Amino acid sequence: MNKKEQVLTHFRDLFSKLVWLNKLKMESSLTDYKPSEVHCIEYIGHHTDANVTKMSESLYMTRGAISKITKKLIDKQLIESYQKPDNKKEIYFKLTEQGIQIQHMHEQLHQEFEERDQVVFEQVTDEQFENMLRFIEKYSNHLDDEIKKLDHDPKSE
Repeated sequence: MNKKEQVLTHFRDLFSKLVWLNKLKMESSLTDYKPSEVHCIEYIGHHTDANVTKMSESLYMTRGAISKITKKLIDKQLIESYQKPDNKKEIYFKLTEQGIQIQHMHEQLHQEFEERDQVVFEQVTDEQFENMLRFIEKYSNHLDDEIKKLDHDPKSE
């Protein structure tokens, strides 16, 4: 296996382990909510005037999927929709008090994960961080370019 294959394999393995380990705690703490719902809540909580298009682009989901999720979140009274007086066409979302509670719980879980993993990050030098960040940025930019080359944007479906 060459170095490129090793890096990609290790990235996948690392991501799978992280998802699996975090999922156990997330599911036990946020039992009534699907991960996609929690991600939408997180997005709405961090962005003013969140709408389906912005969420779709940021979360790499279709607008149709975001519309279904936001409808469920409205039904669960976690978010509410609103329109601006000067723009009756666009629908925006904001968290309800119950949605804010879910957002805080999710943030607390992420804080726990960060504390759990701090032992590893304490051993990484600034130079190592810079090298990793440069690589991740290059790879991410490449993937953005590849997405743009597609005949259709999967987020617009």
